[in-house]
This record gives sequence, C-alpha cells and structure tokens, in this order.
Amino acid sequence: MDQVKRWTLVASILGSSMAFIDGSVVNVALHAIEGDLGGGLAAQQWIVDAYLLTLGSLILVGGSLGDIFGELRMFTLGVAAFGVASVLCAFAPDATTLVVFRGIQGVAGALLTPASLAVITSTFSGAERGAAIGTWTAWSGISFVIGPLLGGWLIGVSSWRVIFLLNVPVALVTVTIASRLRGQRHDLRKGVRVDLPGAFLCAAGLGLLVAGFIEQPSLGWHDPLVPGGIAGGLVLLALFVVYEMHAPAPMLPLELFRRRNFSVTNVETLSVYGGLSGLSVFLSLYLLEFCGYDPFHAGLATLPITIVMFFLSRVAGRLSMQHGPHAFMAAGPLVAGLSLIPLARLPSNPNYWVDLLPALLGFSLGLAMTVAPLTTTVLSDAGPGDAGIASGVNNAVARVAGLVAVAVLGIAAAGGGDHLSKRGFHHAMLVVCALLAAGGLIGAVGIRNRPT
Repeated sequence: MDQVKRWTLVASILGSSMAFIDGSVVNVALHAIEGDLGGGLAAQQWIVDAYLLTLGSLILVGGSLGDIFGELRMFTLGVAAFGVASVLCAFAPDATTLVVFRGIQGVAGALLTPASLAVITSTFSGAERGAAIGTWTAWSGISFVIGPLLGGWLIGVSSWRVIFLLNVPVALVTVTIASRLRGQRHDLRKGVRVDLPGAFLCAAGLGLLVAGFIEQPSLGWHDPLVPGGIAGGLVLLALFVVYEMHAPAPMLPLELFRRRNFSVTNVETLSVYGGLSGLSVFLSLYLLEFCGYDPFHAGLATLPITIVMFFLSRVAGRLSMQHGPHAFMAAGPLVAGLSLIPLARLPSNPNYWVDLLPALLGFSLGLAMTVAPLTTTVLSDAGPGDAGIASGVNNAVARVAGLVAVAVLGIAAAGGGDHLSKRGFHHAMLVVCALLAAGGLIGAVGIRNRPT
C-alpha cells in the first residue's frame, strides 16, 4: 500500500469515526443529560433520533454531492462542519436546543459519511478494496462501540458536555490530512442538480413518523399527533418514492434496486441495524437506570464487542471478497440474534460474567461476520461514478433503521409510561433478537454469490 492510499484510509477512518462515535456515545450520557436538562424518555429518544433523522434523510443528498463536487471535497467540508456542530452541542443550555444542534450534527454527518467510503472505493480496487473496506468497517464498528466506553469515562471525570468537544481535535487532524490528498480531487460535474424536493419529502416523512412513535408513550394513541404523525409520515414517504420515480435527477436512483444483491442487502441492513441501534440505546439505559452502573462501567460492559470487531471484521471482509458474501450474511445475523435471547430475562442485578458477557460475545461474533461483507456487497456493482450514491443509500438505510427502531422500541420499553421499565426492556430485547434473526433469514434466502 503506497503513501497516498495509506493516508486516504487514515483520513477516512478518522473522519467517519466522529459520526459513528456520536451515534453511540450519547447513549451512556442520556441519563446524565436528562438529570441536567430534564425531559424524560421522550427527550432522551429525541436526542438520539434528531441526529439519526437528519443523517438518515440527507445522507443520500450527501452522497450525490460527493459524486457531483468530488468525494474528498465533500468529505473535508463535512468533517469541518461536524466539528463546529459538536461545539454547539457542548454548550447547549436546554434539551430542546441540544436536540436542534444534534440535528445539525446529523447534517454534517450526511456529508462526510458516504464521502469517506466513496473516497476509499475510488482509491482502492479488487481484493485490496475489500481489505480496505474491511479495515474501515472494523474501525467504524469499533468507533460505534468504543464511544460509550470513552464517553462514560469522560462523563465520570468531567461532564456529558466533554463528549462533544472530543470531536474538535479529531476534526482538525482529519481536515489537515485531507487537504494534502490533492491527487484525489475531482473536477466539478456540470449540469447535475441536487434533489431538494426529494430531500424535503424524505426528511418530513421520517420526522412525522418518528414524532408519532416517540410521543405515543406520553400522549397515548387518542392524541391526534400520534396517529396523525404516523399516517402523515407514511403518506409523505410514499410521495417521496413516487417523486423519485419521475424526478429528472433523483437523490435515490431506483434503478440501483434492480440489482438483486443490492436490494436484498439493503433490506437486510434495515433489519440488522435496527436491532443494533435498539440494543445500543436501551441496554445502556437499562444498565444505568436499573443495574446501578455508572456511565464508565456501562460503556465498559460493551468492550468485548470492540475487541472482537477489531480482530475479525477485516478477516470477514477479505474472505467475503474471495468466497462470496452469502454464508457470512446469512449466519452472522442469526448468530447475533440468537446470542442476545438471554437479555430478554436480564435481571436488575446481573452477574456480568454469566448474564451479559456470553451474550455480548456471541453477538459481536455475528456482527463481525456481517458488517464488512454487507458493506462490500452493496458496493460490489457500483462503479467509481456511483460509489457515493451507493454508499449513501446503504448508510441512509442503516440510519433510518436505527431512527425508526429507537422510536418504535420506545413504546415497548416504556411499558405504558414515560420512562424505561424493566418489563419493557425485556420486551424490547425480544424485538431486537427478532430483527437480527430476520436479517439472517433475508440474507440466506436472497443473497447470491457472484461467479469469480
């Protein structure tokens, strides 16, 4: 691997790590944020989902902008904007303001996340691309999982606000490296438009849908906002699909879904990442609110996932490029889902070594088998010109999966109130297991290995 490729990979990993860390680090801070700013379970869900809402609904636009203006250019802009938004989050005076600033963070993440993977795709090829994507995936997964550990320690020694300031030096280093990769700059593509109407329909539809689910535990089904928001969101999302079918420059090119593996992989992504996000958010809350864990130990509890992902994701990415993704994408989610079944009976005073560790080890093994093959499968048929939008579609599906899962699982987790309940947590974990197992069944039935 030459110097340009090495530094391209380093910059991509550093920049995307901010987005992935902020997708999980907030989970162990929710209890402290709620104690400082108030708002109950609904505010906690919005702090998570405001980020996922703008990230998931605009990441397709971010991918398109990368294809139009150049992946590296959009990546650098997104990293800089993410650093600024992180400072705003750190100084938010109340819960509502924090929700707004988290939404701004998501906009920046929508620029940098697809561009980071597209830069790798346009730089590497063949088995080297599979290894590079596997490395990127491993560190992305590690970032997502190590976020609670690092954030918990920072909250314990300082304040929840520090977890956002941590992004600033990472952003500065990443921008410095990216500015030196001039060989990766692309010329501006003329005559291409950004799909703003599609972006509005997607964001508004997801926003209304999520608002209905998040507010249901506190308002009840009889309040017009709940059924009205859900119905209105579904209508707008249906209009979004219809519009994309006829738009001259759609942000969601539906012809990509004519490719079997691309379509099936994104459906599997919806299921697997929904389960992953549900586990990450509600397990952290349960450990903090029922098991007496402090933020650091709540983050430390998930450390085995980091270790297993670090050592196995690159291997899984390389093997899936050599032997095909079918076996990995079928077995991985099934292993992950079945391993988490014991969490549906997790006591409020668990023995970590007996009640938690075996389940998390099995889950992390299944996750490592799944994530890198899933990513390489999505991009396997995408040429350099489609790399940004292809990665954008898959990232959008993953974030939307987390967005909707956190909102919907909140109904089960609340147990009829506006705070997490023990019985509600157990019900939520059963749904998480079902989502992961369904992802494995989808992969087993739908994924096809391409001839080598």
